[in-house]
Amino acid sequence: MTYQRILMVKSHSMGVGDVLRSSAAWRVLKDKWPQAELHLLFLSKHAGYPTEDFIRQHHLLASATFLTIREGTPANPDAKRVPLSVTKQEVIALSQQLQPDLVIDFEASGIRSSLVTRWAANAANAKSVGIAQFLGRGLFYDLTSPSVKDYARSQGLQLPMDYTERDFVALAALGLHRNHTSIQLDVTAEGAAYAQKLKKQLPAGKRVIGLNIGCGTPDAYPRRPPIDQVAQAMHAIASEEPYVCLLTGAPFEKPINEAFIHAFGIQADGAEFMDCSGKTSLSELTGLISLCDVFISSDSGPYHMAVALKKPTIAWFMYDEPAAYHRYDWCKCLVQPSADQIKQAVRELAGNF
Repeated sequence: MTYQRILMVKSHSMGVGDVLRSSAAWRVLKDKWPQAELHLLFLSKHAGYPTEDFIRQHHLLASATFLTIREGTPANPDAKRVPLSVTKQEVIALSQQLQPDLVIDFEASGIRSSLVTRWAANAANAKSVGIAQFLGRGLFYDLTSPSVKDYARSQGLQLPMDYTERDFVALAALGLHRNHTSIQLDVTAEGAAYAQKLKKQLPAGKRVIGLNIGCGTPDAYPRRPPIDQVAQAMHAIASEEPYVCLLTGAPFEKPINEAFIHAFGIQADGAEFMDCSGKTSLSELTGLISLCDVFISSDSGPYHMAVALKKPTIAWFMYDEPAAYHRYDWCKCLVQPSADQIKQAVRELAGNF
């Protein structure tokens, strides 16, 4: 069976990393049906996430539509739900416009995405695919995959699964498997323009290290590495060779970067810092990351972006979380690492890529 237009239904988190995790499945779909257009339909809790504009530019997607299921903004967690009747009308209109011949529900839990998939498939007379997670859910789909638990058992995987692997539960219904496919991202046009401008400001002859301390929102504080330990690690790296460090982050994370620069202090070890926090969109950040020889990040969005760009990446975790690790040759995930461990990881990654 050949498909020309595939509508992919996703929900839950709009974090950059959470959405980029799905790009491995997009790659597998494009490898199977190179001529197919991939259209993302994301059921977002609120409108206005910066991830929306960024994901719309993804090179594997023909389009990305974000339907909000709650009124108001992300700052209002108690916002009312959008009536299902409204969502149904929006889904039918979108499906009639795109005319997909395959609709895939990647979500394993809940019933909303099942309804959306059924509405979209009926509107375009398309085949539907989903996960038979519990009794009766399979009735929404033409093709079903086993539950997450049964899928993990069949693949010899432990629960909770690697977050990237979760999208392949649904694809099992189509006979498609991950086969170590990595998450995907290209430098965008905006990113390339930003990189060209930034490159002119970089000193010649120095290694470029990206550093994203990040985790500036209250829910992410536990994932942020201690500032003094980050400073010690960056000193250790500088003891081997000089570098210029590009500090990234959202505008509200600028104080974190300033605290780091203060903790690092002024020493004649050849390290230079450029604080780029608040100066890049997510799209432009792809260009900044492309200029780095190595990218060091906490467990946050830029970590996933660097990995997806296949940039040598060190992920600094504060606690063991195997499901959040990327297991590729160009990525090292370290839990509460010492300064020497960070220095060694930089040496190994920079030397191999």
